[in-house]
Amino acid sequence: MNVFASRRSLAISCSLVLLTALAACGKKVDDQTVGQKLDAAVAKTEQAAAEAKAKAETSMGKAEDAMKDAASKAEASGKSTADKVANTMDDVSITTAVSAELVRDPDLSALKINVDTKNGSVTLNGPAPTLAAKEKATTLAKAVKGVLSVDNKLVVKGS
Repeated sequence: MNVFASRRSLAISCSLVLLTALAACGKKVDDQTVGQKLDAAVAKTEQAAAEAKAKAETSMGKAEDAMKDAASKAEASGKSTADKVANTMDDVSITTAVSAELVRDPDLSALKINVDTKNGSVTLNGPAPTLAAKEKATTLAKAVKGVLSVDNKLVVKGS
């Protein structure tokens, strides 16, 4: 073999070894420019921001609904409490008015009659001198504004 052929063979062999070594490195040539990479990163960021905004809006909507529900419940509770207080005040007024009527009556004034009122229903407890006085107590109690019913539990003396 001549020298020229031997050098040529050596050059081809070296080239093959060099190409094999480059291929083994596993490096790929990136076809994207820096501008394209930047545009892709901006697009991903914008997409993530849009998703975060949508989640925030959903959460805000849920929080707003929860606050409206809580406000509605608080208002209903307040009305209920106000109604209970008003009923209690009415019951106190009724009890006072019935007691005043009983004290004005000469047959019942000297007696200790307990008057209890709940939701407009009056209960009378204690002694009565006669059956007529007991019935009169019922009539007097029923005449008071706001009284819905009377449960007369007065006991006639000597019975």
